[in-house]
Amino acid sequence: MAVHDQTRRHLGFHLTIRRRAGAASLSAEETTAAATATRAHVFAGLRILTGFVFLWAFLDKTFGLGYATGSGTGWIDSGSPTKGFLGGVAAGPMESTFHDWAGAAWADWLFMLGLLGIGLALVAGIGLRLAAIAGTAMMALMWIAEWPPAKHLSDGSASMSTNPFADYHLIYAVVLIALAAAGAGATWGLGRAWARLPFVSRNRWLL
Repeated sequence: MAVHDQTRRHLGFHLTIRRRAGAASLSAEETTAAATATRAHVFAGLRILTGFVFLWAFLDKTFGLGYATGSGTGWIDSGSPTKGFLGGVAAGPMESTFHDWAGAAWADWLFMLGLLGIGLALVAGIGLRLAAIAGTAMMALMWIAEWPPAKHLSDGSASMSTNPFADYHLIYAVVLIALAAAGAGATWGLGRAWARLPFVSRNRWLL
């Protein structure tokens, strides 16, 4: 009888351990799932905010909303979205090239279509890879135009650059690449539906 009682207690002890192990495993799975969901929502929020930055720039430059572009000087009023910025480039290896591009119709169209396309892609959560490529190219050109490494402008005055490398153009480019790599369009966006379209599933670069 004594041995039989001890066996029961022994079995009960093992059952308790198994239950605790199962509960710990379930808790770990729940924690992982919660962390994954949180990460997806953080990326989705970052995606939408970044998209709004590009869309707002497009709207302001198109209609002259009075922020970066004065009223009556918008693209719709025959103003040039690139003339002021590229014409004011005063440092860097492409200074004269940017001056030649400033105000050109093709440069205006490419710049504005880029802002609109990248903004819509980010807000909708579709075509993030294309948006990352186009946005990185745009940010690279704008980085070269401002040329943060320069301590002085071509006229000898101080450039007022605060960092020779890591400025906001670089940050935006990294964010765009990260959003595309994380597939951030699936949450709060049309990414899943977009990926199921036949022509997108056959051409993965459109994701």
